[in-house]
Amino acid sequence: MNNKLKIFFILILIISLSSGCTSKVDPLIKVEEILEESIVFIEDKSPQITEVIEVPKKIEDRIEEISIVAVGDLMFHIPQVKSAYLGNKEYDFTPTFKHIKKYIESADIALANYETVTLNTEPYTGFPRFNSPKETMSAIAETGFDIISTANNHSLDRGKKGIISTLDAIDEYSLKSIGTYRIPTEDVLIEDIKGIKIGFLSYTYSLNGLDSLLTKEELGYMINIIDEEKIKADIEKTKELGADLTVLFLHWGHEYHNEPSNYQIELGKKIIDWGGNIIFGSHPHVIQKSEIMENPKENYIIYSMGNFLSNQNKELVGNSLTEDGVIVKLNIEKNFTTGETSIKEIKYIPTWVYKYRAEGKLKLEIVPVEEVINGDLKIELTKTQFNRIEESLKSTLDTIIGK
Repeated sequence: MNNKLKIFFILILIISLSSGCTSKVDPLIKVEEILEESIVFIEDKSPQITEVIEVPKKIEDRIEEISIVAVGDLMFHIPQVKSAYLGNKEYDFTPTFKHIKKYIESADIALANYETVTLNTEPYTGFPRFNSPKETMSAIAETGFDIISTANNHSLDRGKKGIISTLDAIDEYSLKSIGTYRIPTEDVLIEDIKGIKIGFLSYTYSLNGLDSLLTKEELGYMINIIDEEKIKADIEKTKELGADLTVLFLHWGHEYHNEPSNYQIELGKKIIDWGGNIIFGSHPHVIQKSEIMENPKENYIIYSMGNFLSNQNKELVGNSLTEDGVIVKLNIEKNFTTGETSIKEIKYIPTWVYKYRAEGKLKLEIVPVEEVINGDLKIELTKTQFNRIEESLKSTLDTIIGK
């Protein structure tokens, strides 16, 4: 109540006390005392209006990461086949991969070029027309590989039966293939790992002149030959199927040349322009350089990964670089909030084919070079071999990344 109204009531009260009260009431009571006893304070319970400002919650990006590893040519010459023989027509190739298995099996996806076929009938043969025991495929699966590229210049070494038998072995050991097919198909391989979709394609430049072992129709669908229009169409198909990235395995270039040809460079650029994102090269049997291409995001090419496994060396082919290989590891990241997929990191594990004799046999093992040099992997080496490994490491890194 306002002050004027309060005073009015007080005056009425004073008058009432003065005129109508008994003598027991002191007419000289102080106004302050009346005020003190008479005023009642009423709590204001009216609702308070407060402006509420909502602070938006910060949305955390959902990010997943996967790893892809790839290696170059897997070749099985006759000395390797003899080395793996156990007797009674049985073979074991797994010891060859024991030192590098951890790098392969730890990846989400691991790829290799199978530069032979397995008709799985004797006689087994090496160069120039390969036929390897299917236990080679068993060892590859046991090592941790997932996808086998079968399009190369030795795909037709045993004709149509060789292609089909090789694909049968791939299926038997729960692997997947790219590059060769039993029947006509428009399918392309898409792998979904942690929600990241990767398309895989494979092509070869040549069949070593054995094209006539297939009919024209069979040649059109059983082996992916490098054809620009087909590659472009296949890349588009992977994108239509939702691939975040497209990986291509290309068998191309010139043998024993450690520089990519103009054709490799030109085709590589076209493929990136068409939407390809990662190119793993094989066939030269020596390592060639790698390259990052932005279009608009970073894409990756390594023109040749060299021999991951073979019996080739300086003494046999006059080129010590044929002993060198590399495990290429790409860490791929997808931001599901923005939809962006990118190559986050690239790592190289240089390898070397270690050859020695034991139990009256030639033995071959793929070794990670830096582990040997650092003393983390103990193997018996001559001084010459150790020097060769040091040269291998320097040559590999100088070629790939210019270190």
